[in-house]
Amino acid sequence: MHSVRPWLAHYDADVAHSIAPYPDKTLIDYLADLSRAHGDRSAVLFKGASVSYRLLETQSDAFAAAVASLGVRPGDRVALILPNCPQFMIAQFGVWKAGGVVVALNPIYSERELEAALESTGAVLAIALTPFYARVKAVQGRTRLRGVIATSIKEYLPPALRLLFTVFKEKKDGHRITIAAEDMWFQDLLRTHRASPKTGVNVRPDDRAVILSSGGTTGTPKGVVGLHRHYVAAGRQLHEWTKSALNQWTDTIMLPLPLFHVYANVGVQPLAFVAGAPLSIVPNPRDLDDLLKTIRQVKPAFFNGIPTLYTAILNHPDVQNGKVDLRSIKLCFCGSSALMAETKRRFEDATGARIVEGYSLTEGMMACCVNPVKGKNKIGSIGLPLPDVDVRIVDTEGGERDLPSGEVGELIMRAPQHFAEYWNNPEETADTLRTHGPGGPWVHSGDLAYMDDEGYLFIVDRKKDMLKTSGYQVWPREIEEVLASHPAVMEVSVAGVPDPLKGEVPKAWVILRAGQSATESELRAHCRERLAPYKVPVQVEFRKELPKTMVGKVLRRLLVEETKRAS
Repeated sequence: MHSVRPWLAHYDADVAHSIAPYPDKTLIDYLADLSRAHGDRSAVLFKGASVSYRLLETQSDAFAAAVASLGVRPGDRVALILPNCPQFMIAQFGVWKAGGVVVALNPIYSERELEAALESTGAVLAIALTPFYARVKAVQGRTRLRGVIATSIKEYLPPALRLLFTVFKEKKDGHRITIAAEDMWFQDLLRTHRASPKTGVNVRPDDRAVILSSGGTTGTPKGVVGLHRHYVAAGRQLHEWTKSALNQWTDTIMLPLPLFHVYANVGVQPLAFVAGAPLSIVPNPRDLDDLLKTIRQVKPAFFNGIPTLYTAILNHPDVQNGKVDLRSIKLCFCGSSALMAETKRRFEDATGARIVEGYSLTEGMMACCVNPVKGKNKIGSIGLPLPDVDVRIVDTEGGERDLPSGEVGELIMRAPQHFAEYWNNPEETADTLRTHGPGGPWVHSGDLAYMDDEGYLFIVDRKKDMLKTSGYQVWPREIEEVLASHPAVMEVSVAGVPDPLKGEVPKAWVILRAGQSATESELRAHCRERLAPYKVPVQVEFRKELPKTMVGKVLRRLLVEETKRAS
């Protein structure tokens, strides 16, 4: 078996090679069990307030009755246009209990993006935070939305903070609104339906649960459909992997990443319910003062981030001056993009924690590869496939030929929870979910990777991000790693830009550390010492910030477009 799956020999000793069969349950069932047995314990922590399992259960029951009374039927799509807040989770569980499908949308979408997502999914109802309400109303007439439910961020704040928000921030920051006569307030619906009978909808593991967006940074956005059983599979796999480090009830899991993204929604959220751990949610990870305040309050044991967030924390003045104690953190996940070795070293030195770098994609529904919690972590590796996750490295042309260890090809994966389909897009589904031999289809990731002899995986880059200069293949990540090793560099992104002679050439965009300096010629010389000549960036552009998604991924595409417009 190990010759087929070499990674199994390198699991931590307490991690099972397989945890199948998976229970015939949904997260709705997990919440119900927790509410019955541990109702007073905290399910969600938010800005100093706590939502218990019992309150989450009863309020999501009320919301289920509310949306059912508004005409939502099993299979209908309901959009959540919310940051991380208790309302997201109450609405999500409520929609599920009514048999609906959650469409989790980025609340900072433009009107064009929002309209396209609502129309393509056929959402019939939307729940929006007050600052985003006007944007939803602006596009409603061009969608199938029958109504909008508005909610304020202050509704679940502690009393003192709610008063301060009302006096000093609500009107100034656009949170105070007047809703249309046909629309409803979230809290009014909860009060109206708090004594309503349960909907009686029988939600099964193979029912559709969620539509998440994928492809927005590299191509046309697509709706990735996840089933209820996918949440349970992901939660149980991640719990099996981390159980040696997580203490039930006492260890808080901190989630500053947005719940509209697969990492948080299908990864961290189910882990909290499977493990019985309080989930501390942060509405805006870019508000570092609030993030660090939350760390001081909840003293998380488990932190979830992405490379740019770890870098930002390390460079915050309060952290550098020792005003924030990060020592409660003992385990960190890092995903979404490549973690630079220097960032990992510095954060682990500052906290005493262990950062385990991992990998998945929206289509994988958190079918993860993760470095061991206790065992060997390899610098630059995304780790080993979790229990019941299969991974292969295949040729990039047809995906039919397995490549030997050390050879770069496309990473494909298969797992109990990989996505079911792209919403109303059978052509793209067939292109991404392909059958190669027995055992069901494989997800083609579009990522270039290789596997070493021990089964550790290393992402080289996106197939779409690879550039060719004078016929040579160049992977931006390799250049980024070299530039990140320079002591003056805080953040870096590399991409290919057009060149009349060579077709494409690498260009770097760099943010320098505070108080540090470096010239373009110095950074190019740093690269020349460590890279082949054709990999050295032809240009280094210094910037104060890089364009990013709300999740924190650098938008290489926008950087390239800026360069094209300027040339």
